[in-house]
Amino acid sequence: MKKRTTALLLFILTGCAVIGASSIDIEFGKPSPRELSAGGDASHYQQAVKPIIETRCTVCHGCYDAPCQLKLDADIGLLRGASKEKVYNGTRLLGAELTRLFTDAQSTAEWRDKGFYPVLNEREDSAKANLQASAMARILKLKQAHPLPTQAVLPDSFDFSTDREQYCPSIEEFDDFAEEKPLWGMPYGLPGLEQTEYETLLTWLRQGAALGAQPAISAGLLDKIARWEDFFNGPSLKAQLVNRYLYEHLFLASLHFEASPETTFKLVRSSTPPGEPIERIATRRPFDDPKTERVYYRLWHDPSSRLAKTYMPYTLSEARMANWQKWFYKEPYQVSKLPGYQPETAANPFDSFAQLPVDARYRFLLDEAQFTIMNFIKGPVCRGQVALNVIEDHFWVFFVSPDTIDPATDNAFFQSNAEHLRLPAEAGNTFRPLSRWLEYAHLQEDYLKAKAQYVRKRVGTYKEINLELIWDGEQSNDNSALTIFRHNDSASVVRGLVGPEPKTSWLIDYPLLERIHYLLVAGFDVYGNASHQLLSRLYMDFLRIEGEMNFVALLPKQAQDPQIKSWYRGAEDDINTYLNRYLDNLPEVGLIDYRTEEPKTELLQALQKHVKPSQRDSKAIQALTWPQELKSELAQLQATQGTPASIMPEASLLLIPQQGVFSLLRTSAHSNVASLLDEQDRRRPNEDRLVVTAGVVGAYPNTFWLVDQNQLPDFARVMAQLGSEADYRKLKAKYGISRADPNFWQISDQILTAYRQQQPRSAGLLDYNRLENR
Repeated sequence: MKKRTTALLLFILTGCAVIGASSIDIEFGKPSPRELSAGGDASHYQQAVKPIIETRCTVCHGCYDAPCQLKLDADIGLLRGASKEKVYNGTRLLGAELTRLFTDAQSTAEWRDKGFYPVLNEREDSAKANLQASAMARILKLKQAHPLPTQAVLPDSFDFSTDREQYCPSIEEFDDFAEEKPLWGMPYGLPGLEQTEYETLLTWLRQGAALGAQPAISAGLLDKIARWEDFFNGPSLKAQLVNRYLYEHLFLASLHFEASPETTFKLVRSSTPPGEPIERIATRRPFDDPKTERVYYRLWHDPSSRLAKTYMPYTLSEARMANWQKWFYKEPYQVSKLPGYQPETAANPFDSFAQLPVDARYRFLLDEAQFTIMNFIKGPVCRGQVALNVIEDHFWVFFVSPDTIDPATDNAFFQSNAEHLRLPAEAGNTFRPLSRWLEYAHLQEDYLKAKAQYVRKRVGTYKEINLELIWDGEQSNDNSALTIFRHNDSASVVRGLVGPEPKTSWLIDYPLLERIHYLLVAGFDVYGNASHQLLSRLYMDFLRIEGEMNFVALLPKQAQDPQIKSWYRGAEDDINTYLNRYLDNLPEVGLIDYRTEEPKTELLQALQKHVKPSQRDSKAIQALTWPQELKSELAQLQATQGTPASIMPEASLLLIPQQGVFSLLRTSAHSNVASLLDEQDRRRPNEDRLVVTAGVVGAYPNTFWLVDQNQLPDFARVMAQLGSEADYRKLKAKYGISRADPNFWQISDQILTAYRQQQPRSAGLLDYNRLENR
């Protein structure tokens, strides 16, 4: 009896085990995490396989909002796999667990512990298992078996909304997914791969998906790395504080050496000194407590693919090192004590870096002003509507000259107002966003009142006020003026003054530039809770208003209030506090001799002339400039405004064979951008305009246009007559490349090639998560 009972128990337990195991486990065994190794043919992967993954897969799986967190901008992302958790969740009460590639786990096994599951086979190494136990292989085969419908507008069964429900099947769940969503093979909502591309990927997967050794750093760069790491790790208190400042502003930069732009590095914090393997210090924000006695700043080789959304090139050159030496080390000053990492100190640069010269800090930020602004536009905010509906769709940016800084008195002013300059990052994942907002609103009001008094006092000491108040880039730095475009939930910043005269402009000084960085870059936590993100957006209102009022303060006194109120139609009461506390208390500076009834236009024209010498020979600006032979046709396109412009997509790319790629940007008009809510109620589509540039502006195109040069007049004529969605579909049918177009990938490749040729320094893979279906 005892033997029978034991046998029955063993049968039951064995049966439960069989029932609990998946059919994949039964056939191919239990999975074992794959780690990155040097095995396999690296040259075949790098030359034949990776380009296909980049141009067909990474274009939707690159940024933080990659579906299922399957980030394919680096080989290690293939090994990490996918997750059912979303990074972007605007309703979460608590901050999310950090899942930054390369940073928050150092092995595939650690990612498995964090809930990520494989997309490559991790079971027995056989041709059959490598295909049947690989979600990547299965989802590619699903697309080949069920091609995309060929209709111009795909059916509603395809959901392309950014906040759509995500289906992230593991290999154990794949059969059910394929039965429920047969048309959802990869690439999702786009044509399948060409047969040769498909066979290349499938053969690679069948043979075990070997990645091979990662590309090594060339021997010629090792001396440069050592020299720069020596610079970043000086032993003195002054050097440690300077390098902490540099790190907190460069941690997102794609650093490269002058002669080797193809090899990029990240500046990271390490607990180990130069010469030893990097032991990365992983914290939520760059100014959080490293919990080590000495921090070292190291150059970590970044093997990631270039993405237009995240690639921010920054050159490490001899000239740059010389400038930093001059700005931060040549002036006599003392650093007597290093600041701590308590949030109330570390999140406030006017406190933590009070011992560093103000003019040195400002010159450092201005030297690469586009990069400084780009950080909040191209940083981790892949989906930034909450952060970006605080700005207009098109505006120009100018900077106060660093020569206006009085190091002693300005630094004393910032130190005495450090309390007023506190930033929301100190609060972290707060649960009291509105009460916190009221607190910061009062602090900002007090700061602006004090600033107006201080500016009035400083201006009173000037013998003459003229355009020298505005930075001209020393007539050689093309960062002297910038243009910012908003594309709904993403944005772009380019050098130069692009497009027709914008509705608004900003004038940025040092404290404003520094606060933008610590609010939306160093202090912004994409994994933070809803309250943190809401508070960051509300505070950005203060900074936008300050930048706009700095600009308006350059106008004649009688024109200032009417001008600012024209930018805040329907929100005049909201702006009155700032008029009373700040703008109305600033002195009239009389920057130019105004002669017309359009002082804003006069001022912008004068500023354009003022910065022109620094931008005349800029390759970056030339890349966006219309070719002489197309000026008439492109001007006709840019003349589109009102209803026709409002029907056009936010950002689209126009491919003109033999001429290259061009950007068509809709600037969506609003009565004001003073509120987080009800944006559609504040839209003014009859005031929308189109801006046309050469090259690519924006990382998220909504659609492609293919137009021969001799067709441009007709394209512009039909566009100018748009009055309905039906009209738009006719235009799209004649000149557009829809999601389902059989030539989509061919056109995509031509655009990428033109992008790289026209803008070699900044070009990267575009992101197709915002492609329209209309």
